[in-house]
Amino acid sequence: MKSEIHPKYEAVVFNDLASGTKFLTRSTVSSDKTIEWEDGNTYPVIDVEISSESHPFYTGKQRIMDSAGRVERFNARFKNFGKKG
Repeated sequence: MKSEIHPKYEAVVFNDLASGTKFLTRSTVSSDKTIEWEDGNTYPVIDVEISSESHPFYTGKQRIMDSAGRVERFNARFKNFGKKG
């Protein structure tokens, strides 16, 4: 690898704003905002809107939309569309 062309790959804390969960991982993103972690070290912290801790697909708390009612309304509205006479 060429030196000085790759971003720094370092430990970073991601803070899920939706659930309040924080997790330590490695990434090339960085931040001026820091946090003291459980091990006593200080790491940059990145705030994220949603992660696997709060995303409905991973938590199993998905909302089911009433698509049947929408389809019925659409069909009733356009049942004569395109017919001659």
